[in-house]
Amino acid sequence: MRHAIKQAPFYFTAGAAVCAPVSIAACQVLIGLAIVAMIAARAEWRIPPMWLPIAVFFALTLVSLAASGHAQQGIPQIKKFYVYALLFIVASNVGSLRQIRAITLLWILAAALSSAWALNQFYNRYEDAKDAHRDFYRAYIAHRITGFMSHWMTFSGEMMMVLLLIAALMFFSKAPWWLPAPAALIGIALILAETRSMWLGAAAGGVYLIWHWKRWVLLAIPVLAVILVLVNPFELGDRVRSTVQPHAGDLDSNAHRAMCRAIGYQMIKAHPLLGIGPEQVQYQYLDYLPPGTRLPLPTGFYGHLHNIYVHYAAELGIPAMLAMLWMLLRPLYDFLRGLRRGMGEGAWVLRAAAAVIIAIMVSGFFEKNIGDSEVLELFLAVIGCGYAVLMKDENAPPGRNRMARIFPGGK
Repeated sequence: MRHAIKQAPFYFTAGAAVCAPVSIAACQVLIGLAIVAMIAARAEWRIPPMWLPIAVFFALTLVSLAASGHAQQGIPQIKKFYVYALLFIVASNVGSLRQIRAITLLWILAAALSSAWALNQFYNRYEDAKDAHRDFYRAYIAHRITGFMSHWMTFSGEMMMVLLLIAALMFFSKAPWWLPAPAALIGIALILAETRSMWLGAAAGGVYLIWHWKRWVLLAIPVLAVILVLVNPFELGDRVRSTVQPHAGDLDSNAHRAMCRAIGYQMIKAHPLLGIGPEQVQYQYLDYLPPGTRLPLPTGFYGHLHNIYVHYAAELGIPAMLAMLWMLLRPLYDFLRGLRRGMGEGAWVLRAAAAVIIAIMVSGFFEKNIGDSEVLELFLAVIGCGYAVLMKDENAPPGRNRMARIFPGGK
């Protein structure tokens, strides 16, 4: 019984992490169970240095909420603070590279299953458009594949991160022989989801990994992109070209994204320090239309501003946006510093975590990715695994903590 109680925090934590790309409800229930299990087992909490920017971001969010005059409407964002517990329970309870590897392989399995279901969705959408004699691009762009998730943006954000985990495992560790199969499945699903922001994020994270693996392979990326545009399977080339040459009207989201940024700039100009308040973009965006705006607005969702930097500056104020940026840059700095000091087999985990951060930061220019709980959960779990490598060296003698070398002056 005592052994079971001692092991329970890890199993609940691993379950919460693995459920991130599958079920938001299951993930959050397991987070709670992991916390209860840690209390029951009197487990040690390991607090990553990332806690400070998170605390500052939380505090500034609360100040913005208090100043907004719409506290009740902002409560959903305060509830989301709970999700950040996943970072701390992973850093505290995941104690070895073997455990991280097992969690990663389960992420890959979950993502592969979600991708397989997504490819079935794609086939059905393609056949439906064909039977209805509709242009596939126009029929598909507003009803794309979602896998196990409710939206293609969420699905694509998760597949982007898992694909980078696979790449890091294959490039910098001894990967299972069968890993290319789920990698291809997930990669195809990510491409067919046609979310340009996640394509860009995956490319940025992939460039980082390839640069530290075999730099000459980078030459293949523009070649593959040109082939994709020229061959244009399933009109994917049209989607690539739409980045700079959108289709007529507002079929593509270019005009909508530009309007969201313009609205955000008006909000920031009016409320630079505390923003308009948590969750208020969806209620007040019509009050901040740029001068000369003609209605109707470009088609799209205006519940957020589709850019983490503009959105959080507009919603919570510039100081809170800077705290959010600090929250992203601090673990990236820690992981890169750890890699410079040498981490042995654990290097693949830090490479993966760094690539994921880069991907999130790049794709965040075009989507409010970490504002999505499912994407945030997987992101925090990956970061937690990175800190677990830094904070607990499984090859060190008892009582010796690698944290003292990575973060001089720490306990």
